[in-house]
Amino acid sequence: MGYAVAHVKRAAGRGAVTRAASGGANAISLPGEPTIADAGVIRLKASAPLESRLATLYREITELVSEAQPDLVVVEQVFVHAKHARTAIVMGHARGVVLLVAAQQGVPVGELSPAEVKKSLTGNGRATKRQVQVAVKSQCRLATLPEPPDVADAIAIALCGARRGGVVRRTLLQRGKGR
Repeated sequence: MGYAVAHVKRAAGRGAVTRAASGGANAISLPGEPTIADAGVIRLKASAPLESRLATLYREITELVSEAQPDLVVVEQVFVHAKHARTAIVMGHARGVVLLVAAQQGVPVGELSPAEVKKSLTGNGRATKRQVQVAVKSQCRLATLPEPPDVADAIAIALCGARRGGVVRRTLLQRGKGR
């Protein structure tokens, strides 16, 4: 089980760099546009019991939110596909952890649907993971595609949340994927 997170900030705003296990990225600042402060993946041991993985995720997300002090936490709305119902259940558990941390630290939460994020970044609400990676690379002026693709998704959700937040200067974003 992995959990991708991204922290973006507005060029004129201040923002803390969050700690991440892998997939870090830097970008050129555009006036008024959010930029990536950090992005990466929290890896959880798949063989560990679910409650242990959730406890680890709780500690990691608590630390990330404490360090970044975001104005908003943005989560992806859970969607259920008949073939991946188990994944949706695990994602629901992980989302609950993120929502709990946000509530404990008094940070408002926003939700975005996958289609809304994809349309915002690519112009196509049914964009592929590869298309999202290419859009993030282009819009953030990255030298390479963000890897793994879940990190690109996390950055995309963070960018979309920050752009829609108006006065929001910093956005900590998460996207989970049960594996």
